[in-house]
Amino acid sequence: MEYKNTLNLPKTDFPMKGNLPDKEPGILKKWEDSDLYQAIRAKQKGKPKYILHDGPPYANGNIHIGHALNKTLKDIVIKFKTMQGYDAPYVPGWDCHGMPIEHQLFKEMKKTKHDVDQVKFRKLAHEFAVKYVGIQKVEFERLGIFGDWDNPYLTLKPEYEKAVVASFNKLAKDGYIYRGLKPINWCAKCETALAEAEVEYEDHVSPSIYVKFNSESFAFLVWTTTPWTLVSNVAIAVHPDLKYVFVKTDSHGTLVLAEDLLEGVLKKLGEAGSVIKTVKGRELEGIIARHPFLNRASKVVLADYVSNEDGTGCVHIAPGHGQEDYEVGLKYNLPVVMPVDEKGRFRKIDSFEVPEEIIGRPISEANDIVLKILSDKKALLISAKTEHSYPYCWRCHSPLIFRATKQWFLGVDKNSLRQRTLNEIKGIKWVPDIGEKRISSMIELRPDWCLSRQRYWGVPVPILYCASCNSEVIDDSVMKKIEETFGAEGSDSWFAKGAESFVPQGFKCKKCGHGEFKKETDILDVWFESGVSHQAVLRINNNLGFPADLYLEGSDQHRGWFQTSILIGMGVEKASPFKNVLTHGFVVDGVGKKMSKSAGNVVSPQEVISKKGADVLRLWASSSSYFDDVRISDEILDRTVEAYRKFRNTAKYLLGNLYDFDPEKDSLAPEGLLEIDRWALSRLNSVVREVTGSFERFMFHEATSAIYKFCILDMSNFYLDILKDRLYTFGAGSKARRSGQTVLYKILSVLTRLMAPITPFTAEEIWGYFNKTGSVHLADWPKAENCLIDADLEAGWQKLINLREEVLKALEEKRIAKLIGSPLEAKVVIAAAKEKYEFLNKYLPDLRYIFIVSQVELVKGDKLNIRVLKADGKKCSRCWNWSPLVGKDQANPTLCERCSGVVTEERKG
Repeated sequence: MEYKNTLNLPKTDFPMKGNLPDKEPGILKKWEDSDLYQAIRAKQKGKPKYILHDGPPYANGNIHIGHALNKTLKDIVIKFKTMQGYDAPYVPGWDCHGMPIEHQLFKEMKKTKHDVDQVKFRKLAHEFAVKYVGIQKVEFERLGIFGDWDNPYLTLKPEYEKAVVASFNKLAKDGYIYRGLKPINWCAKCETALAEAEVEYEDHVSPSIYVKFNSESFAFLVWTTTPWTLVSNVAIAVHPDLKYVFVKTDSHGTLVLAEDLLEGVLKKLGEAGSVIKTVKGRELEGIIARHPFLNRASKVVLADYVSNEDGTGCVHIAPGHGQEDYEVGLKYNLPVVMPVDEKGRFRKIDSFEVPEEIIGRPISEANDIVLKILSDKKALLISAKTEHSYPYCWRCHSPLIFRATKQWFLGVDKNSLRQRTLNEIKGIKWVPDIGEKRISSMIELRPDWCLSRQRYWGVPVPILYCASCNSEVIDDSVMKKIEETFGAEGSDSWFAKGAESFVPQGFKCKKCGHGEFKKETDILDVWFESGVSHQAVLRINNNLGFPADLYLEGSDQHRGWFQTSILIGMGVEKASPFKNVLTHGFVVDGVGKKMSKSAGNVVSPQEVISKKGADVLRLWASSSSYFDDVRISDEILDRTVEAYRKFRNTAKYLLGNLYDFDPEKDSLAPEGLLEIDRWALSRLNSVVREVTGSFERFMFHEATSAIYKFCILDMSNFYLDILKDRLYTFGAGSKARRSGQTVLYKILSVLTRLMAPITPFTAEEIWGYFNKTGSVHLADWPKAENCLIDADLEAGWQKLINLREEVLKALEEKRIAKLIGSPLEAKVVIAAAKEKYEFLNKYLPDLRYIFIVSQVELVKGDKLNIRVLKADGKKCSRCWNWSPLVGKDQANPTLCERCSGVVTEERKG
């Protein structure tokens, strides 16, 4: 007789294969058609707010793998907090201005900023940015990111630009903003100033030269790696407390340099020297040396930053080419000599001599010319090369120069802004902790913030100048007029209209009474624009609020968005715009190398999604310990696919064994469950507690690992394996089977919700088979039922699981030796000492199910011993267990006693 139809075999249409690239777009359409995001908003209305404020990516291309990691981590937080019971709206944003877009457009047009009409170019830039906002929006949505995609914030929108101007005006009115001549990072190729956040450091080879500055009967020996800046030299700095020696040499006369560096310098010169005098640096102050090739004096000044680590201890000072030089210049009232124009070429200047040979030459050529001049003047003692870290432009990757120009600055020490910000940082939660130290050290050391840029695409510096006396107009009525105009017409109005459009009727210059004005031509740093987002978005959007609960970006934003946001927040609000800051590392390839097209190791999120699915990419993100750099490769993604399959297989097993289970009718109370089912329920709730705690600490990789281990170790390797016999062979409505199904139902419900923030598409698919109605993303986060967590029970069953591992090893040995074919052909005899014997004896009826063998015999012994024998009796044709009782029931001659009873009951039913 065929008994297959009497078994309760799994039934489900849920497919084993995910086929995510084809399936996910359909789920995405379902979410769009049902307007799921707004349904979530309606459900959460009135609940406590949780605000994650989105740092805006540049709208200048397709999203890359770093974007995918960042947005996935944010989405995990939003989905988790939403399911936890918070109203957690997500308003995505884009940075639409700045050099990335300008650079790309000029590249496509094969033009520079000097070749285009500014108004027409801004129109093209606007269209370019809007185009890529649309492209990135679709790509982010394809990742399963929930958000208000129909109403994002864009830094080019008039209402945003109005907030930028309002913040600038508030800071100016409160005394933070000023205009001054200062050396700043300058890109000659882009022809603009750069802020520290826009500077990258790369290895760079520079000249390394030792130059004589003659004075009376001796000469100061100066070391520099920028020969071209000697044209702007006006002083020599020494450390007041270092010892300096006058050393007589055969070839170069008497040289003055730091005592600590004497030995190394003489070695490089290749000659001996005799010290004739030693003095403290402060004794040299005021001595006048002569410039090595120009008719100009070079005064000796004191500076604490002069080092005895390298060089000569004598530093050449050019206040126009360095921040420290500039500060020394202020102290000693030194002139700022600036013979370099915006293109990095030398020019003639009033009052100061510039060598004819370098006029019109770029600094790269000027270096060699200066070296020749020095050599001809017998002032060049050593000329070599050195490799060191050097600032480069983040956009065009050209080496930068320090160049003194008139710029607009935010003074970080005005109104104690720096110190107040450092104090505020201490009250913010930084994840990881090192973030607090990083941003604090950066703010402690940072110079004033250069806000102005000599570019076209951005919000203009909202300042007018009197056409007569050239004074700056910082007036409430004018500022409000500019704000209102930008709010109504956008910042393009600045470039399309005359200055008179931005002053109230009858307004006169308060200094000279003149009534005509001119506009500032520079634009604001885009980091100022994005740093204002807490005012332009959090303060203005009624669904959000200030401060945000969380800012979550890459670790580079300690010097970027985090820093600019908190400085503006402390200036405008006297408060931080965020309570918590979470940072992640960069995405690198499988061996830890930076990705680049030239290296051929770029991983495209679009390609991963098209081949493996968005949920696999999200699972990779959630599985990664993202505090450091995150690795990705085909091999890593293949491992992620395998992990995904484990989750999916667990779901298929659970669904397949619940086809005849009605939770309303068939569920058993916890106290009515079998002990092993109560163990499974305890483990489930322990995992919920662990996963919830990990999510709350933003340890997503720990949460993902806990879910994975539960699915594999607790479920697949143990519980679900030993449950098969009960689910398949016991009576369909038996208490024992319903006990198992009650727990399986809870596991499926909980597991699907735990996975929803991580793999939203698959969780939704499972929920559709399981719940039939609604979306899993409208469900509540599972709460750990502490009353169902039984530590003693879990500890006891862990002993059985450990013993099971030993039994499985013994069974495998006998299978290899061909004593048995499958574990069900075995009888296991366990010898155990008293305490273990008594423990195992309590579970003796269940041991054969736990070990998945036909018989278990327990005997007393001195120590644990496991023997595997052939099972007694014959094989039951229904459950495949071996039993001496097979055939005892003549009505069912091939069945064991248990199966015979089940079949007989079914025949009656």
